Amino acid sequence: MIGGGDHRPAATPAAPVPKATANRFDAPRALALIRRQLAYGQRPAGSPQLRRLAEVLRRQLPNGRFEAVPGHPGLRNVVGTLPGRQPAIVLGAHYDSEYHPKGFVGANDSAAGTAAVVELARDLRSTSGREVRFVLFDGEEEGPGCSNARFDKCALRGSRAYVAAHRGQVGDMVLLDYIANKGLRLPREGSSTPALWARVRAAAARVGVAQVFPPSTQTTIYDDHTPFLRAGIPAVDLIDFSYRYADGLHDTIDKLSLASLDAVGETVYALVSELRVA
Repeated sequence: MIGGGDHRPAATPAAPVPKATANRFDAPRALALIRRQLAYGQRPAGSPQLRRLAEVLRRQLPNGRFEAVPGHPGLRNVVGTLPGRQPAIVLGAHYDSEYHPKGFVGANDSAAGTAAVVELARDLRSTSGREVRFVLFDGEEEGPGCSNARFDKCALRGSRAYVAAHRGQVGDMVLLDYIANKGLRLPREGSSTPALWARVRAAAARVGVAQVFPPSTQTTIYDDHTPFLRAGIPAVDLIDFSYRYADGLHDTIDKLSLASLDAVGETVYALVSELRVA
């Protein structure tokens, strides 16, 4: 992904993440799935290791299936569905990792978001109302030979394909990206829909983690929510763009926090539960 001149703000020490007052999201089980993803090593789009992981993820989603990414042979989104009325709610993350530097495993980018989506798919089965689609996007990261000037053409391959195929069926989209780092803070991403963001913050307050979602705005980030916004679909990107280990070899599981993962999981569970009955 790229944002605000392709630079990251300097990280500042944050207060500890509070313990959520709700208990709907199984954060330890999500953390175990992060570990399982990292065991595959580097997982760039189209790689054999990512295709093997995709088989595991498909089996863990309700009514799990693959959707090919047209124009990109070998790439496929992993999609699960909880039935209900349309327009659907899409809860998404990307499951491919950077192809560089060699040895990059992406604990926060992208294993954490993927694990949270899979766990939420399991936990939300007890709710009902609107349809919920759990979409793990392939090809979010750019491939070899892609420059920043061409990023909008050679990245976000899975999400652009998904919107092209399903735009008339989707009413809201929530993207999970850097969501599990220690000291997590998730100000509004600059392009995220303000009204939907307000509902995220209200959900966070209901589960006791309002301070994780401060009333401020960070830079605009080109991410998997962008094709949805361009199609007129309300969308938010939950991403701590100050994460100091992004895009490097130190984005490893020891940089993550169970409390951070739980705060996001409980918030999104509360949000989607409310959106389903709206």
